[in-house]
Amino acid sequence: MAERSWGGTKLADRRAARREILLDTAERLAGEEGCAAVTVRSVCRQARLTDRYFYESFTGRDDLLLAAFERVADEARNALEKAVALSGPPLELRARAAVAAFVALVLDAPHKGRLLLLEPFADPVLGAHSHRLMPVFTDLVGGQLARTGDSVDRRMAAHALVGGLANLFAGWLHGTLDVPRERLEAHCVQLVLAATSPRGSSPPARGTGCPTVT
Repeated sequence: MAERSWGGTKLADRRAARREILLDTAERLAGEEGCAAVTVRSVCRQARLTDRYFYESFTGRDDLLLAAFERVADEARNALEKAVALSGPPLELRARAAVAAFVALVLDAPHKGRLLLLEPFADPVLGAHSHRLMPVFTDLVGGQLARTGDSVDRRMAAHALVGGLANLFAGWLHGTLDVPRERLEAHCVQLVLAATSPRGSSPPARGTGCPTVT
């Protein structure tokens, strides 16, 4: 039987569109006002949808919040993977591309950055889920550390690098790290290069366009 349509739009398409509106609303509320502002009532009011439409896509507030968080995390992972794939083999180019891609996501759209990096500390549901997502990013970073140490060294370096970079961006978003964006980006590139340098050597600091930041 053919799927029912209304005004030329299929039911499944309308449902998917409403789901995206609810996700957009939750993402913006959580990123701008904090997860405490995300409730079924507040999201439905701002999305101009009834709770009937809310529950056709989500079981409750936590389900919506996790879906919004996962969507931003997927966006970040895809941006990093694409940047690394398109940047070419030189390590420094990959580092610059990856940092620039992440900066573009979390700083140009700060509500996404806050949801991804700050709100897991405020909301226990997001906090637990962010720990489960951590291997996705450490594996991605670890794949760029193939020339350093053994597998244990690379895993530890990947964890340290992901945690350190996340805290740098979180500090910038929170306002506790008051540095120009360009300097933050250059420093992050240097951290990546330092983590991927063979043991006992130093990453290139001059003549590369990425000055060491102190």
